[in-house]
Amino acid sequence: MKLSTLKDHSRDGRLLVVSRDLAWAVEASDIAGTLQEAIEHWPSVEAALRARYDALNEGSLAGAFAFDPQQAAAPLPRAWQWLDASSFLSHGERMQKAFGLDPIEGVEHTPLMYQGCGDDFLGAHDDIVLPSETHGIDFEGEFAVVVDEVPMGCSAQEAAGHIRLIVQVNDVSLRALAPREMKTGFGFIQAKSSSSFAPVAITPDELGEAWRDGRVHLPLKVEWNGQWFGHAQGGAMHFGFHQLIAHAALTRRLRAGCVIGSGTVSNAEPTVGAACIAERRAVEMIEHGAPRTSFMRFGDRVRMEVFDLQGQSVFGAIDQCIVRGGLSCA
Repeated sequence: MKLSTLKDHSRDGRLLVVSRDLAWAVEASDIAGTLQEAIEHWPSVEAALRARYDALNEGSLAGAFAFDPQQAAAPLPRAWQWLDASSFLSHGERMQKAFGLDPIEGVEHTPLMYQGCGDDFLGAHDDIVLPSETHGIDFEGEFAVVVDEVPMGCSAQEAAGHIRLIVQVNDVSLRALAPREMKTGFGFIQAKSSSSFAPVAITPDELGEAWRDGRVHLPLKVEWNGQWFGHAQGGAMHFGFHQLIAHAALTRRLRAGCVIGSGTVSNAEPTVGAACIAERRAVEMIEHGAPRTSFMRFGDRVRMEVFDLQGQSVFGAIDQCIVRGGLSCA
């Protein structure tokens, strides 16, 4: 099942059901007004949403209209909680080697995770508005899951059953601001602007064999200003999403609608490229002694998309421009 949120000038938008090929959509606000409401009442609304999804895919549903991803907000325009991990170890290893950092003790056994800002997520085609190029503007391609109510102390095995939706993320980072905040030990604030989400959230069954072990076994294709940047495989996560959920819920329950991210998709194989500029710069520092790639500038565009084994776009594309102040670059 594929779900989206239609912008309607409200903070949470209106829930849509989207066809498998992303061509058509239909309102679902009579079943659940918003995606947050659907997640909170999943046992009582799932069957009705699936029936509408099936009818939409069969072409037998009155009221269907062409799906316009540019009119889509983030599937959850705001979430009760946004937790982001760093579960691709090759990313951290490259950064440590490039900057001569000591390895983080126990990183193979305990996930790294921070609490981000979930109150203002961007849609897939919204401009990324930032104050200065000097902040080191970077994109980060990720996957994430949306959970229902997760009890405190939930095991990894149990956590798998709490994954309701999978989403695709551009977790924008401001690299020049990050070092100081990392040294404080208090986590990111200024170094993390609003994250962006692909227009469609999917239930895990939509991935078929590509969803296993709590991981998305598909490449995330990234382009920067129309040029290939990377196509790293999501299946290389050291920790699956079920393990990340269990880590987050060790000492507290997670409310329905909590979003948990994988961290930057990264593979040990260098020929697949990267999903963020910082990792490419780290590789350049290792190979050449200094970075050769600059961070993003105003007017730059980033595109991220995932295709299934049949070549169909899974979540729709993230396609965004970096702008100063609010001036749009069409």
